[in-house]
This record gives sequence, C-alpha cells and structure tokens, in this order.
Amino acid sequence: MKKIASLLCIIAAAFVIVSCKPNPEAEAPVKTSINELTGQWTLDIEGGMVGWLDVRQEEGYLDADLLWKWGSVEPVANVFMTADRGLMVTRTNDVAVEKDTAGNALRSHKVTSWLEVHTKGEKIEGYFLEPRQDGTGVDSTTFSGTKLPAVPPAPDLKSVKYGKPIELFNGTDLTGWRLIDEKLNNGFKVDNGILQNDPVQVEGQPHVAYGNLRTDQEFSDFNLKLEVNVPEKSNSGIYLRGMYEIQVVDSWGQPLDPHNMGALYSRITPLLSAEKPAGNWQSMDITLCDRHVTVILNGKLIIDNQPVYGPTGGAILSDVFAKGPIYLQGDHGRVMYRNLVLTPIEK
Repeated sequence: MKKIASLLCIIAAAFVIVSCKPNPEAEAPVKTSINELTGQWTLDIEGGMVGWLDVRQEEGYLDADLLWKWGSVEPVANVFMTADRGLMVTRTNDVAVEKDTAGNALRSHKVTSWLEVHTKGEKIEGYFLEPRQDGTGVDSTTFSGTKLPAVPPAPDLKSVKYGKPIELFNGTDLTGWRLIDEKLNNGFKVDNGILQNDPVQVEGQPHVAYGNLRTDQEFSDFNLKLEVNVPEKSNSGIYLRGMYEIQVVDSWGQPLDPHNMGALYSRITPLLSAEKPAGNWQSMDITLCDRHVTVILNGKLIIDNQPVYGPTGGAILSDVFAKGPIYLQGDHGRVMYRNLVLTPIEK
C-alpha cells in the first residue's frame, strides 16, 4: 500500500508540474504597434539581395510600396495589422497556367505572395512567403530591415567642392573593374578605346547568365560624366554607389516614363525627353549628393536635384550612407561606354 501511495503522489505531483507549464498556443501574442512600422525601410534579403518598404498611415487605411530584389517599386495589393503575426503586406501576380500554341494565356491564376513583418528592437525582420506556381508548397525567404531617416534638404550644388577627377576607364583594358559575381560569364571587353558589353544569346540554346561589372574603387557623393551608345531596343543601367540605377535604354520617341533613358529607375521620371535615336553617342552628367540626384542628358536637365528615397531594383547595398562602386549592368543588352570620369565631392 505504501508503494502504491507513493506512486500516486509522484503521478499527482507530475500532473501538477505539467499542468502548470505554459501552453504556447495560449501565450499572449507579442504586440507591435503600427506606429513602430510606419516609415521607409531598406531590406537586407537572405541571399544578399536588397529591397525597400514604405509603410504609410493614410486617412482611414494603411498603404505601402514595395521593392523586392529586382524590378520596380510598386504599390502593394494590401497591407494590414494582425493580432499575432505582425504586419502583413501582400502583392499579387497573374501567372498563366494554360497557354495556346502561340503562347497566349488561356487560363491564369492570381498568385498572392506576402511579407510577415514585425519589429526587433529598432529594426524589423520577417519572412517573404511565395506560393510555388505548380502548387506544391510555399517558399520562404528571411529579411531584416533598417529604418531610413528623412531625406535632408536639397544641397546647394553651386557651393559643392570637388576633388580630383578620376578616370574610371583607361581606354585599353578592364583594369580597375571586376565582375560582381565572378562565377558568371563576362560580356564586357575593350575594343578601339570603347568599353563594350555584348551578352550574346544563341536562339534555341539555354540562356547564358552574364555578370554585372563594378569598379574596384568605392565612392561617397560625386559627379559622374560619361558617354554611352545604346543599340536599337537595347537596355542596360548605371548604378550609383551600387544602389541607384540610372536607366540606359533605347526609349527615343516614347512618352515620359520612370523607365526611360536617364530616369532613376522606377523612382524619378525625367522632366523632358532628351534622348537621341538608337546608335548615337549620348552624354550623361550625373551628380549624387546628400541623397539627391541630378541628371543632365545630352546637355538638357532631366532630373533637377531630386530626393532619392531608397535603392532601386538590382541594388547590391542597402546602407544609403555607405560608400559603393559604380556598376554597369551586364545581363541585359548590348551597350557601349567611353570617357567615364568621376569627380568626388569633398565634405
């Protein structure tokens, strides 16, 4: 009897201990205020990519714009707070699941991907969740974010002091330049004093991946002058400090758009069309100073000391205050450059 009584006491004690353990499902969720999440954030994405998120409290609703790795800054489909998962940011994409013989969509699915965002100290972190197109599951990517301070007032460019000009391209070889990803193919070469990129693709053959070309040197604020020649229907880009893309594209005759020649890609539309027809040499005069950009294309002012709120698609850096390289897109189309001269701004 004593043994049975002792065993019952042990069981009873164990029951009390187990029943007193907290139930994870019953724990109160961590509360995150929307006020902690509003503002502009640069995102460091798993795998080394960069993004940007702008969360705004509008009258009666939340709104947001998102840049995820590549492409443009775009409005989201929806953004809302939850009790237990923080801020939810959704975007949608139409995916063709059935096509005719000409490749036209017969049926499409509207695929929703989403970010789950919560605060961690002064930063944010979370997951980007994207359903696989074949319906077999969801891919998850982690990210962290740093809040951006407000852009300062536009600088007085007439009072800016410059240092000694630096010739980025010697006209002979690729000294001072290297691929960002050395594992990719290099489409850049030097021919008759011209820096050329020709990412050749053979019809019917697998796609060949070409790398982007960057300077060994890194810079803060500066003025960059160069000449560029864009063949018909070709497309490339010049990245300032590895973060902000100035668009290089054959857009002659097209309506004004933030994806045209000389635009700050998807962020700032040129004031006017100043590009030349494809195949002509064109001059660019670009100044980046105090998170503001000015672009003079073929002698005409097309971006006038405008604020830059965050990185553009394809950025390799998220810190808007860090030094970074000049980099030239190598994975898009044919393009030629010459007379690349960078003059640092002294502070």
